Amino acid sequence: MSDGNLHEMRPDGIVHQVKLSELYQEVILDHNRNPRNYGPLPDATATAHGVNPLCGDHVTLYVKLEDDRVSDISFQGNGCAISTASASLLTEVLKGKTRRQAESLFETFHDLVTGKAPEERPGGPSLGKLRVFAGVSEFPVRVKCATLVWHTLKAALSRIQEPVRKE
Repeated sequence: MSDGNLHEMRPDGIVHQVKLSELYQEVILDHNRNPRNYGPLPDATATAHGVNPLCGDHVTLYVKLEDDRVSDISFQGNGCAISTASASLLTEVLKGKTRRQAESLFETFHDLVTGKAPEERPGGPSLGKLRVFAGVSEFPVRVKCATLVWHTLKAALSRIQEPVRKE
């Protein structure tokens, strides 16, 4: 049974406890400060724009599909730390995935951040680093921040040209 802490042995030989929530917060802050795969993707085969007019988050997602697989992906935009980190992590996790895997990951991630299924589904995709967003379900107003880029992904994969609006 987990106590919500990560136990690690440091070089000094002392076991230190780090709250998982603190570790997760660090991952989100790192991806906000240093977003991965940020900027336009000139040879993208699909592009979509998402906006949350209530808070000002906006994102453009660029996806390059080859043989129904995400061969490259990037984003551009402005938003809060959760929105930016979600976009950054999405781009890292989706490279190399098939369209079907990306869609399945969307469903699993959405269930995680909305609190519908806090654990990964048996036989479903592994969330890996995306588990850092588990705490978002405790703050319903932040769910839209975390999911904006994911809804934008669905629009890009479906070739929907109208901006995705999450209000």
